[in-house]
Amino acid sequence: MIILISALAFFVLITGLILIHEAGHYIAAKLAGVVVEEFGFGLPPQARKLFKWRGTVFSLNWIPFGGFVRLKGENAVEESERKARGSFAGASIVARTIILVAGVAMNFVLALLIFTYGFSFGQWIPTYLSLETMEEAGRRGEITLELGVYIDEVLAGGTANEAKVPAKSILLAVDGKPVHRPEEVIVFQQGRSRVSYTLLTGADRKEETITVAVESGKTGMYLRALPRVLSAPVRGLPAAFSLALRESGVVTGQTILGIGKLISSLAHTGTVPEGITGIVGIAQLTYTSVQEGFAVYLRLVALLSLSLAVLNILPFPALDGGRLLFVFSELILRRSHRRVEVVTNTVGFGFLLLLILLVTLYDVVRLFTR
Repeated sequence: MIILISALAFFVLITGLILIHEAGHYIAAKLAGVVVEEFGFGLPPQARKLFKWRGTVFSLNWIPFGGFVRLKGENAVEESERKARGSFAGASIVARTIILVAGVAMNFVLALLIFTYGFSFGQWIPTYLSLETMEEAGRRGEITLELGVYIDEVLAGGTANEAKVPAKSILLAVDGKPVHRPEEVIVFQQGRSRVSYTLLTGADRKEETITVAVESGKTGMYLRALPRVLSAPVRGLPAAFSLALRESGVVTGQTILGIGKLISSLAHTGTVPEGITGIVGIAQLTYTSVQEGFAVYLRLVALLSLSLAVLNILPFPALDGGRLLFVFSELILRRSHRRVEVVTNTVGFGFLLLLILLVTLYDVVRLFTR
């Protein structure tokens, strides 16, 4: 049952985000007086025409993911056809810019609304890129935070290993003195020959005490600070909206860094780096989020909606940002270069397909090698 629900959630996630994006183009085009010839649910080939409304054919297509809008004259090459009344190219520069940006705006607004809901009613924890910024947020009252000391690794040959201190456990206290940072552990061990560790061990975090010998102030462990207690207060809508804007900025920045990392890795090693995922990886994330609850799934929707917005606004051929460049070039040069645009977008689209296939291949390889 969970697999079926996850499959449905994945379908709703991918198709929903794309349809919302395309709805932005549709609404902006209609408001600008541009004829929308078709609004397709799914991708061609067309299965059937559902209905026609205000000059637009709404169709159902055989590939059951996403959707598209087809604007009048959008694929035309001849200038007379491109500039015909009601065509995309016949609209003003401002109108065309708004139409191209509208899809991205819809995805951004959706993410912003979900984040605002999550930070208010869901009491979500914002994304912090460092422990320092998390601590600052705790001091501001943005979150409730209590740090703990996590034992990453117990070194072979060390006294902690001899005393059978388990790795991946939480160190609560040294000789009964609570510790919240690795440096506190070091201070409490100075000049001592033996200390008593109070630990939370195992999956059930059972408390136990272990006595460990100390040599030169060390016991042979790699320690790091981590949030042991982390929660968020109930927030009003203004505070939640402010956090939603901040979260959108953080996710946008990380998405851009991820794209840069992908391009750099492909250029230097020809490989897709860890942390970059495609359709298979998104399906895995969807499955995990469904198991963890609706709030986690909803946050995934917001993250992917924002990532889709960032990707589409990039100035790359075949994407909205790439098409926007040709609109601006027409404004500057006072003439269009339609044939160049068609060739560039075709090549760009082919490159994007190859990139998607490559990332998906790495997703599959990682799926069977983990």
